[in-house]
Amino acid sequence: MRKPFPLEAERRETTPQGRRAADPRAARALSATLQAVPRRVSGMGAFYPDTSTSTRHAHARGQFILGIAGVTAMLTDEGCFVVPPDHGLWIPPGVTHQSRSWADVEVQTLYVEADAMPDGHGACRPMRTTPLLRALLAEVLAMPVLYDEHGREGRLVDLLLAEIGRMPASSLHVVVPRDDRLGRICESVLSRAGETRTLDEWAALTGLSRRTITRLFRRETGMSFAAWQQRVRLMEALARLGGGASVTSVALDVGYDSPSAFTAMFKRVLGTCPRAYLDWT
Repeated sequence: MRKPFPLEAERRETTPQGRRAADPRAARALSATLQAVPRRVSGMGAFYPDTSTSTRHAHARGQFILGIAGVTAMLTDEGCFVVPPDHGLWIPPGVTHQSRSWADVEVQTLYVEADAMPDGHGACRPMRTTPLLRALLAEVLAMPVLYDEHGREGRLVDLLLAEIGRMPASSLHVVVPRDDRLGRICESVLSRAGETRTLDEWAALTGLSRRTITRLFRRETGMSFAAWQQRVRLMEALARLGGGASVTSVALDVGYDSPSAFTAMFKRVLGTCPRAYLDWT
């Protein structure tokens, strides 16, 4: 008789979304156990109350994170990513990352063996998910830990991985420049999205010329400093809105003079106003 896998022998509480950890400590323990499962994928749901920040860590398996409630920010060497509800983030195996959340956050996580995803998934990729992807993930997380790889359950895993693989990348991330000369600027903006210093002020503080800062940002990130800062502000705004803050307070906190200016930026980038976005998520 086959010896039961520990997670089967000691069944945890399950929900329609799968195995669920109720706090960060339980999530870490369950994560470590699931990544030893002798299957292509394993997964869990997790709830993080209040504000939560993890230590920097990496997994031997790839990780797909789906936002269920609240907003999670993920910092990697590639850049900073946000995961609001119904959005996902693919993190390749071995990529060091750190998560940060505001207010209560719930996510679903899928751990994927390194060779199970198709080629072209060697970099982090944020995405807006489809109802089909979300339904497939819920179905897979509800399966037994040691699911039947050669039957219906194995075919569901195939479909889920294919659906994740075909999702186009979204814009909910910023590349963190690697040039040390930009370090002070980036650290300030990332830690305080409402930072209002101009390029000329940054040039005076760093000893770099305005032209040098502009050139370095374009070379390192593919975008201007102004566009990069706007993206950081948008990501911080999504996180705060997801945590329950009002549109007015968020607009002022991330450096806009008025809610209307913030709403105009939000609609230009995401195609809808903040309130409609919150109603959708």
